Amino acid sequence: MNKTIKFIISVLGAELIGSIGVIFTFPNIESWYAALNKASFNPPNWLFGPAWTILFFLMGWAFYKIWTSFAKNKTNAYWAFGVQFVLNVLWSAIFFGQHSLRLGFIEIIVMWIAILWTIIEFYKINKMAGYLLFPYLIWVTFASILNYYALILN
Repeated sequence: MNKTIKFIISVLGAELIGSIGVIFTFPNIESWYAALNKASFNPPNWLFGPAWTILFFLMGWAFYKIWTSFAKNKTNAYWAFGVQFVLNVLWSAIFFGQHSLRLGFIEIIVMWIAILWTIIEFYKINKMAGYLLFPYLIWVTFASILNYYALILN
């Protein structure tokens, strides 16, 4: 399989897996989420879709860099990536699907740790792959703060 095909699979795969969270998010945006008290610096709802699309693209690109590297042992990197991705989808199910602000906050902290683990494992194999995940870590840090504010304000 050539590198172009691997890149397309990596990016589309990340976008498709990432979009699973939409199942839990969309039905609750205009109703439950709209009724929550939020931080004064909470961004408008329309910003989240484009932000996540870009982040999933970067995640796919980072995965591609690992997949196509000549490193011998990529097991930890693959595990870290898989764990953080499952936690990413799970957060949407908990926060939006179950309307659990407290459990959502706990889960997003665990997800943040898993993202950091992924960055470390990716960086060991390919520095650029690690760097590509920094915007994701920054965004999830911000999302954690928003989740915390939702928790304390409601």
